[in-house]
Amino acid sequence: MAHPKRKTSKSKKRMRRSHNALHDKSTSVCSYCGETIISHRVCSGCGHYNGRPVLKSTDEA
Repeated sequence: MAHPKRKTSKSKKRMRRSHNALHDKSTSVCSYCGETIISHRVCSGCGHYNGRPVLKSTDEA
């Protein structure tokens, strides 16, 4: 089995893990109702995705 010859420094360990940070979710504007939504998700306000109705909204029911 392989064993490290030297201890990995805190700097090297943290540089290796730099890609594991959390990022902000990208947002866009719904083209149907103008509400701010998370990209690639159905609009919670009107139920549209990519310009098409996907879910029934509460106004129609």
